[in-house]
Amino acid sequence: MRALVFTSRNIKELLRNPLSYLFCLGMPLVMLIVMTLINASIPKPEIPADAKLFNISLAEAAETTKVFNIEMLTPAIAIFGLTFIMLFSCIAVSSDRTSDFLTRLYASPMKSTDFIIGYTLPFAIIAAVQIVITFIAGEIISLIVKGESFNIGYMLLSLPLFIPAVILFIGIGIFFGTLLNEKAAPGVCSAVITAAAILGGIWMDIDTMGDAWVAVCSCLPFYHSVKAARCALAGDFGGMIVPLMITAAFAAVIFAASALIFAHKSKADK
Repeated sequence: MRALVFTSRNIKELLRNPLSYLFCLGMPLVMLIVMTLINASIPKPEIPADAKLFNISLAEAAETTKVFNIEMLTPAIAIFGLTFIMLFSCIAVSSDRTSDFLTRLYASPMKSTDFIIGYTLPFAIIAAVQIVITFIAGEIISLIVKGESFNIGYMLLSLPLFIPAVILFIGIGIFFGTLLNEKAAPGVCSAVITAAAILGGIWMDIDTMGDAWVAVCSCLPFYHSVKAARCALAGDFGGMIVPLMITAAFAAVIFAASALIFAHKSKADK
């Protein structure tokens, strides 16, 4: 009950700040449209006259731009949109700590788990709405651009598979929000957003960039979360299992670490 009351308070705080949920819900949609327009303006690759000499195929020539295809772009941007959820969850926690709001609540019977749940649920709701909006927009764009629809069954089945990624990014937000103050938190989260875009393969096909780069990206959860999302929408549930399990493992560790650090900080601030 205490956690739900705190959740209600945080939802009201989000609603009082339209920038947070409008940015979280609107930015992925804008990015999806912009990147689709960019993809449409990219000249289609042609097989050169000496293709046989260099063993070049049309599929290989198109490899570098396939990530901008709507079926690849939609799940990737759905994951990338969660980085903004991370940013605002981090700001929410750090702002409450800076304003001494949490210090006053520490005198109440609330436990650390109540605080964590209270911060997690509002942003999880926004994340769910964000993912659904991104998928609906991707479906509409696919119908307009390609005249084809996503596989509705795969799309519906893929939605709950985003849960580990949602927990992962909210956990990162709570982690940095607990460690950093209101001024430092946004800068660090912006760096994480950039890292997620580059190392997650949002705008590039990591698997074609060499074993060394793949090895680096595989050490972080962003690459695996994007790969799992793309496999899920494509119906490649066999290829999705390993990256989804890795994402879930990262999410469990980071969320547990954020909860432990929050509990430690709450005791130190009492």
